[in-house]
Amino acid sequence: MDLDWLKDFLALAEQKTFSRAAEARSVTQPAFSRRIRALEDWVGTPLFARGPQGAVLTPAGLAFQPAAQDMMRSLERARRDAREVGARDTATLSIAATHALSFTFFPNWIRGLMHHQTLGTLNLISDSMEACEAIMLAGEVHFLLCHHHPDARTRFEAERFPSLSLGDDLLVPLCAPTSDGEPTWSLPGTPEAPLPYLRYSQASGLGRIIAAFPDREPAHSATALTSHLAAALMTMARNGHGIAWLPQTLAAEDQARGRLVRAGPDRFDIPIDIRLFRSLDCRNDAADRLWDDLTEARA
Repeated sequence: MDLDWLKDFLALAEQKTFSRAAEARSVTQPAFSRRIRALEDWVGTPLFARGPQGAVLTPAGLAFQPAAQDMMRSLERARRDAREVGARDTATLSIAATHALSFTFFPNWIRGLMHHQTLGTLNLISDSMEACEAIMLAGEVHFLLCHHHPDARTRFEAERFPSLSLGDDLLVPLCAPTSDGEPTWSLPGTPEAPLPYLRYSQASGLGRIIAAFPDREPAHSATALTSHLAAALMTMARNGHGIAWLPQTLAAEDQARGRLVRAGPDRFDIPIDIRLFRSLDCRNDAADRLWDDLTEARA
């Protein structure tokens, strides 16, 4: 049996459709379908019922799912353990961080930690929240640094991925000012003059947070740009292309210099958390020491 078959099975069980699952696995849909059939042939019974609404696990598939999950976790754990033994003399810390925090919060935070302890070699991976989640779930990094709100979904189970709050942030609707310093657009807008909205894509963690608060988004708007990069939306807002909800850790300097101004009252703000998630499946001595120091400091 090919290990990829198990990964395909779990992806289809989660995504429910062949097209989304194939995209998540970065293969063509025909190739993905062939691999699912190959797994079913190996098991000896259909694992999915295929229909117009997508793919649903059969009773056999439901019985097979926990075993597949356990096998993947065991194999990933065995791989990580072997790597750890091979690299026991090193103290590399792998940290995934969303783009916005990689450029703003992370440098000062890690510099502060280095004043108090030796962290060893650091490996920082900066990407979208969706991509960071994927590598965290695959056990490829020790920590994930991201914005967080309890009302916005994540894929992390608290038992496997404990977390700590490292600070606060605030999502604020901002736009370029007019020549007299007033906002070019003001929330909530009107049907006659919809606001140009600079929107986060589905891959963005900030986009998930905003989606959890539909009353904060403009009631009358037209999407001018979609991106998972807060920095890209900030540049577009600064250049007068619309309104964007931006974290103050990123936009504070532009606000202070008057390049961006509030586009609405503070009832449109969204308080958020800067949170560090830890993987219990990916560990070494350096990660354990850092986590112990952080939890002791919080206590």
